[in-house]
Amino acid sequence: MSNAYDALKQGDTVDGPKFQVSRETIREFCEASLDFNPLHWDDGYMKGNFGKTKFDGIIMHGMTNFGLITRMLTDWLYPLGGLHRRLETRWKMPVKPGDTIQPSARIASKKETKRSRWVSLSIEVKNQRGETVAIGEAMAEFPQV
Repeated sequence: MSNAYDALKQGDTVDGPKFQVSRETIREFCEASLDFNPLHWDDGYMKGNFGKTKFDGIIMHGMTNFGLITRMLTDWLYPLGGLHRRLETRWKMPVKPGDTIQPSARIASKKETKRSRWVSLSIEVKNQRGETVAIGEAMAEFPQV
């Protein structure tokens, strides 16, 4: 476990789980988060022009991307003795029922300090067409043992 940080290299990648988005998974997130914004459950509200963007139906909560990224990082880090410390994300395009999304991460840099060891990661979430739906940055810590 103590050699895990040393074995990591800039450019190494981590692939997260694929997630199939459906009306049901969107509804379940509405219920779990208590976020019943009509853009996530009301097709009639979303038809035509919504603001300056034409979505033509409901879209997935952006926080679902955040949750998938967090799962990917935790599943990767925990067995290596690492801790997920920070995550920032930006949504690039809407995700709709029928899409399949998958997060991935690339090690951007490593840094050792007096108190710990750090890994900075570039995050990307793509859909089944290879389009980027979200991007972000994460920070992981590998505490000194």
